[in-house]
Amino acid sequence: MTASPIIVPTPPPIIVRRSRIQGRGVFATRDIAQGDRIIEYTGARMTHDEADALCPDDEASERHHTFLFAVDDEIVIDGGRGGNDSRFINHSCEPNCEVDIARRRVFVVALRDIAADEEILYDYWYMTDDGYTLDDLRRIYPCRCGSASCRGTLARPPARTSPRSPRKRAKPAAGHPDKKRARVK
Repeated sequence: MTASPIIVPTPPPIIVRRSRIQGRGVFATRDIAQGDRIIEYTGARMTHDEADALCPDDEASERHHTFLFAVDDEIVIDGGRGGNDSRFINHSCEPNCEVDIARRRVFVVALRDIAADEEILYDYWYMTDDGYTLDDLRRIYPCRCGSASCRGTLARPPARTSPRSPRKRAKPAAGHPDKKRARVK
């Protein structure tokens, strides 16, 4: 009888350290190829109502900071409760990663080749209530990524409208799930 091989999971190729963008960030410890899954976003799972009960109203907060990640219309992951280093991945308007949600699991995947020591970044693309202007979003959710195409906010920009038509909200683009959770009331 042959013994089954023992599969030892490989630790993610990342380290947490100080970031020029915001607080702590996640950096590659080795070169990462385009398409590689880097890490799974983990933490306590809860409903949106449970998450709302845990977190104060965003606009009332002096500084928006949360590790909540909306998986879908029912589930939120709180990376601050039992989560891993993925919760320290910072936002960028020019990301080198994206989020892939499969079977209610959230994975951070390289959009391009990432060099060792490069910071791991994805676009949070916060979804907010209708009615906020770009100036509101820049004030409530300011972006510090410093990229050439920085939109000035972690949030999805408001839909543009023509002067003759009533204001309508665009649906999120395919491939842009509700990256991190933001509910402004």
